[in-house]
Amino acid sequence: MDYQHILNSIQTELSSTPYTGKVASYIPQLEKIDPKKFGMHLFCINSGHYNFGDSNERFSIQSISKVFALTRATSLVGNELFRRVDVEPSGNPFNSLVQLEYENGIPRNPFINAGALVISDILISLLDNPKKDFLDFIHKITGTTTIDINIKVFESEKTYSHRNAALLNLMKSFGNIKNDINTVLDFYMYQCAIEMSCKELSTAFMIYANGGKRLLDGEQIIPSRKVKRINAIMQTCGFYDEAGEFSFRVGLPGKSGVGGGIAAIHPGQYAVTVWSPPLNPKGNSELGMYALERLTTLTGLSIF
Repeated sequence: MDYQHILNSIQTELSSTPYTGKVASYIPQLEKIDPKKFGMHLFCINSGHYNFGDSNERFSIQSISKVFALTRATSLVGNELFRRVDVEPSGNPFNSLVQLEYENGIPRNPFINAGALVISDILISLLDNPKKDFLDFIHKITGTTTIDINIKVFESEKTYSHRNAALLNLMKSFGNIKNDINTVLDFYMYQCAIEMSCKELSTAFMIYANGGKRLLDGEQIIPSRKVKRINAIMQTCGFYDEAGEFSFRVGLPGKSGVGGGIAAIHPGQYAVTVWSPPLNPKGNSELGMYALERLTTLTGLSIF
């Protein structure tokens, strides 16, 4: 498969593709990002790296971090964690309080904000230094030790975290948050403020495409049976209340973030990341979804 030729074709198409999306504004620091930025990087298991655009520029990964948090939690707790967070699509916005109230403080899945906050609470209970552990894990699966958080984004999120604090308080009232609310909130925002490039994210997501193994040396980072579960949740829940649309158009497991990034995988084939800050009304990168749809169309390959 000539992936570079396919990516070049996508780049040419994007140059004349209009968009109506808006850069995330509820986190003021994200609103400052140039909406014309676009990067795409594909890491093929068999043939290496392909890319174009701003694929080496780091950006705030935001909710893509939820995949890494779930991975750490499943490695420490196993299936017991799913007593506190479900694995069903939400059908509601990622920061909805209504569904949480109806369902007695049990979030629908680990990739909406409420679910990720529960995962953060679990990690805080189990780890002596959860922030260091989280960054160390990312350093391990990328082979890059310079990855860190964007302090300005972190501080900006802390200033505008009222909705997430409300989710935590509601869940604590149901007994589903065990630690101090501010501690959980701080750790959750820390994860979201991590900056990575498309290349680094594709390298990190290779463990989900490669049966839990790091491609660099074949080390088994997580058991393949757990990769199966994580990929399934990405397929059904990775795009807020637009997961069905992404499956229909693209046909790959993946996870988006309001920083404009999308990371996706084709099991046994590749990991791919796109970055384009303007978001559609559901909170997913508008041009990023288009680029990934074109990728699976031009390759003729998806998981379906």
